[in-house]
Order: sequence, then structure tokens, then C-alpha cells
Amino acid sequence: MKKLRFTFACSPYDRMYPLMTGIVVPEGMDFNFIPLEVEETFWRQLRHQEFDGSEMSMSSYTMARSRGDDRFIAIPVFTSRFFRHSCVYINVHKGIEKPEDLKGKVVGVPEYQMTAALWLRGIFQHEYGVHPREIHWRSGGEEVPGREEKIKLNLPPDIDYQPIPKDKTLSNMLDAGEIDALFTARTPSCFAKGSPNVKRLFENYVEVEKEYYRRTKIFPIMHTITIKRKVYEENPWVAMSLYKALSAAKEITLKQLHLTSALHAMLPWLVSHVEETKKVLGDDWWPYGIEKNRETIEAICKYSYEQGLSARLMTIEELFAPETFDEFKI
Repeated sequence: MKKLRFTFACSPYDRMYPLMTGIVVPEGMDFNFIPLEVEETFWRQLRHQEFDGSEMSMSSYTMARSRGDDRFIAIPVFTSRFFRHSCVYINVHKGIEKPEDLKGKVVGVPEYQMTAALWLRGIFQHEYGVHPREIHWRSGGEEVPGREEKIKLNLPPDIDYQPIPKDKTLSNMLDAGEIDALFTARTPSCFAKGSPNVKRLFENYVEVEKEYYRRTKIFPIMHTITIKRKVYEENPWVAMSLYKALSAAKEITLKQLHLTSALHAMLPWLVSHVEETKKVLGDDWWPYGIEKNRETIEAICKYSYEQGLSARLMTIEELFAPETFDEFKI
């Protein structure tokens, strides 16, 4: 029987290795895994639809679907999750000591609609009372000048949002004090190089993030997996085939981490880290599927609508392939 040729672009995460190496193969597919950095994957898929399936920004996908863009359908696999309190960087000379001090400040974001910034704005609004309209937003390349939004924005009129000069970067501007703070997904080079002008707002971010999870039970979702609508409609079985394969790959990786007699990453205290993660988040600390992630997905839909990114409040049922809402049992 001829298999469906399926190109799949995704970052080479540990939970993807079984797919990359062929240990796990999606049923019925001639599977071609193309390892790419997330920014390249998102750009090429959203602009040119180059792949049959790919990793996708949860914010970009939710926003696009709310506007009637039905080119893709998601499955409840979440390739990237991240507590983002560690990703708020400040210039130390700007009088910023606590979240509320960002009111009236100039804050950079690589893209306003990127998922990391979406979560941080939602957290700052609902946890600390800092509304997005109380901040002056500036966007552009973090390390390379000229970055643009992947999706055209239509923000509320009370949001001050402007691009930075095309010859500047957010990292250099933060270091020089031309912006006061930075919401980002990647460590800015000025911080990595030890600039005395830059530090994290939440220097005890691990404790802050654990407390946030204990209260909310939210482990923020950054990316999901989408399939081109045309491929899905012609082959509706691909949603569950891909979901099962990605779930199997994750379980293999999770099992390796649970086997603490050997280190599978070059981290000397990996065993301790795994034990602490299980204590806070439970044995399956990276869940796939709808029900285990319902509150987190609903939160991102709410934040996207509140912030004027989504044209309407999206529902989980609209975002994910219906075949993935239940599974057979023997």
C-alpha cells in the first residue's frame, strides 16, 4: 500500500528525537522530518505554506483562525511550553524594581503577537494589574535589525505600538537605555555577555514560576502542531496518526528522563531537576491532549482576545481537529 508523503517541519527537541531517528513512524506516512528553528518554520509556513505539517506559534494560529484563516488545523500536541517570568529583562537605571513599575515604561518585543509576549502581557495584567495600554510597546529584531510581524496587526486604538528604527536591535537598545525593558523568548545578548546595565526583573524566577503554577495550574503553551487544511481534508486520518506518533515519541523521552540511573543530557544535576519537576508538576509534566490542557488553552484564547489580537474569542473546539478529542480504548 502506498504511503502518504508528509513533510514535517519542527525544532529538533528531545521529544522529537524518536521521530527524527525513525524509532517512531506515523502510521500510513512516508514521513520527512525537517529540523528548523522555530522562527524559520513559522515564517515559511505562515507566508508560503511549505510543509504538510509543522510546529506553529499558538498565538499566531489562534489569531489567524479568529480572522477566518482556515489554512491549517491543529492537533493537541504542544511542542514548546515555558514559564516566561524569566524572560523579562530590564535596564537597571530605569527605577524598575517590581512588575507595577513597568507602567508608563517603554518595553520592547520582537513581535507583539508572539506567544511569549502574549503570555507575559496576560500575566502582567491578571497577576499584577498592569494593563497593556499602560505600556509603550516597541518591536523589532532582538539581535538582527529589521524583524517584522508575521501577521498584520489590528490593535485597539489605546495601544501605543511602534517599530524601532530598522538599523537598531532591541538588545542594544535595552543595554543603552533606549528602551526600559524587554519581553522576549530568547536571552538577549547584552544580558548573556554580562552587561552591568541589564538584569532580569524576576531574579528569583524559579520560585515565582513554581508559585504561579501551584496557584493557577497553568504551564504556558507556546507552540502547537498544525496540518495544512487541504492535506487534512483529503486524509482525515492524518490527525490521529500524527497525534499518536508524537505522543509515543514524547513518552519515550519522558521514560528516559524518569530513568535517573543515567544522564541523557549534559547537566550534572539532571536527576535532582527531574525529581523537583515531578514534585511540582507531577509525573506527566508535559501533557498532550485536550482535557489535561483545557484551562491553559482557554487562558491563551482569553488573553489573545483581550489584547486585541484575536478578532473574537476562540473556542477549543474550533482550534483542534475533532478526531483528537477522544481516543479508543481496548
